Amino acid sequence: MHSDKINEFLKKRKGSSHAGGQDKISKQHEKGKLTARERVNLLLDEGSFVEIDALTTHHYYEYDMQKKKFHGDGVIGGYGSVNGRQTYVFAYDFTVLGGTLSQMGAKKITKLMDHAIRNGCPIIGIMDSGGARIQEGILSLDGFGDIFYHNQLASGVIPQITASIGPSAGGAVYSPAMTDFVVMVNKLGTMFVTGPDVVKTVLGEEVSFDELGGAMTHGSKSGVAHFVVQNEYECMDHIKTLLSYIPQNNIEEPPIVVNGDDPNRLDHNIINFVPEDPVKPYDIKKIIYSIVDDHNFFEIHELFAQNIVVGFARMHGRTIGVIANQPLFLAGALDIDSSNKAARFIRFCDCYNIPIVTLVDTPGYMPGTNQEHNGIIRHGSKLLYAYSEATVPKITIVIGKAYGGAYIAMGSKNLRTDINYAWPTAQIAVLGSEGAVKIMNRKELANSKDPESLKKQLVDEFTEKFANPYVAASHGTVDTVIDPAETRPMIIKALEMLSNKRDKQLPKKHGNINL
Repeated sequence: MHSDKINEFLKKRKGSSHAGGQDKISKQHEKGKLTARERVNLLLDEGSFVEIDALTTHHYYEYDMQKKKFHGDGVIGGYGSVNGRQTYVFAYDFTVLGGTLSQMGAKKITKLMDHAIRNGCPIIGIMDSGGARIQEGILSLDGFGDIFYHNQLASGVIPQITASIGPSAGGAVYSPAMTDFVVMVNKLGTMFVTGPDVVKTVLGEEVSFDELGGAMTHGSKSGVAHFVVQNEYECMDHIKTLLSYIPQNNIEEPPIVVNGDDPNRLDHNIINFVPEDPVKPYDIKKIIYSIVDDHNFFEIHELFAQNIVVGFARMHGRTIGVIANQPLFLAGALDIDSSNKAARFIRFCDCYNIPIVTLVDTPGYMPGTNQEHNGIIRHGSKLLYAYSEATVPKITIVIGKAYGGAYIAMGSKNLRTDINYAWPTAQIAVLGSEGAVKIMNRKELANSKDPESLKKQLVDEFTEKFANPYVAASHGTVDTVIDPAETRPMIIKALEMLSNKRDKQLPKKHGNINL
């Protein structure tokens, strides 16, 4: 008698593991895609996956849905470990009704999110879904609403990561957008609110799925994707690397990774990365690679708003968040996208106890009608807000230009930054020397018999009086001017000094960042 029940259980378990059936699995493989279960096993440590709600089914009977019941109901979920750290994961199963979300699928996802929040572990969602299950109507929409609410509950408490390895349309795109990081697989992952057919009907525009909402579009233009990868294996590797830099939750510290890189290592060549002519571009990443442990820098949003660089690295084994102006793009000026990109990254670091190191070389905020009309004032203020709000250790190094409002916005002393250094090459002023002289000495230059010689003389005088780091150091807004070769050890010593920092905001429900 017991054997009959055991056999029935084994039959159901086997049915659950094959979900939509071998035909659907074969079609998934023919598209060059792994199944949901294969993806989960690829991400998690071997043999660690424990499935939850493997036998759920939908309970809807209209449109002959009782004939389309599958165990798991389009979502596979549970928990396991990634490099030994407990992690929760769910994956939409495209072999079951196109991975559409049902009421029961949503309940499964929110149950896992509740577990992740209560146990303080990251949660990873793998997207490959046709969106809301039309046959279930409001029940499916309610399911998405519940997921969005849980995304908000988890935000700032546990890391949330999305892997986009298939379609994601309509309401299904908003949950990924509410997570901390989105990894999209090129040519496989797509995200859009309305598909190409609707766009053509409403606007008359002809656009492909990939052009409208593919990985490169979201990686370089919209900024929805933090990482663009070439296949599913690279996707899972990126997630594992990302997890290695961040803590399990907002209470814990990031993991320490011991390495052999000398914390007192000097680099006497680092100054040569910066051209003597301040107008000439250079690659700020060379400086980042020079100062961080083992020259490893894990860049985020690499293809988006390239005039600013953000990402994770380690210094003396401890995770830091790096923010740096990039003179190779737009001369390192701040614009709308770069302000949003950096502010979002700062707030993530602040949520998860990750110190922030800022490298400054910017001529200012980007001018022009396009920026003004699209809200550079509103969006630019987010950077000021994020730096001011952050209570983690903050260290800023001014390397080159630091003019006007952009000097203030890039982690200046006035925004509660703990330690501010400057290289001898730094130029800190309201305006660049040439621009300042043109404004202040307009009449003298107009009346001069040799305006070029006079301008050069006045520019040199202004630079000596204002546009250098020693004036700022004399006022204490720069703590000291340092030898560029000593940048790495000086940052590490400052981080060690700040390791027990405690800084709180004034009591309030929350601030009102200028979204």
